[in-house]
Amino acid sequence: MLRHVVLFTWSEDATEEQRATVAAKLGELPGIIPQIKSYVMGKDAGVSPGTVDFALVADFDSAEDFLTYRNHPAHQAVITEHINPILAGRSAIQYTWQG
Repeated sequence: MLRHVVLFTWSEDATEEQRATVAAKLGELPGIIPQIKSYVMGKDAGVSPGTVDFALVADFDSAEDFLTYRNHPAHQAVITEHINPILAGRSAIQYTWQG
């Protein structure tokens, strides 16, 4: 299994509507890209200071399946149209694990 974890920090001028749209559009991807085995995301709960704004964790059977997701036109459209306009920072990692 390959796990993809991405953490986002939104720009100061990002609206709640824009943030909600990102979550909604990302949430549509499991129905479009069958290589996604698990897909969970959420905004920061506001419990601790110094955190990022939004996290996504996705699981794939293989690196090839992740690359299909990464390069998929629907995923790329979400990035271009909804994430990049409000993005202040991003960190990501992909690692293998036993599921």
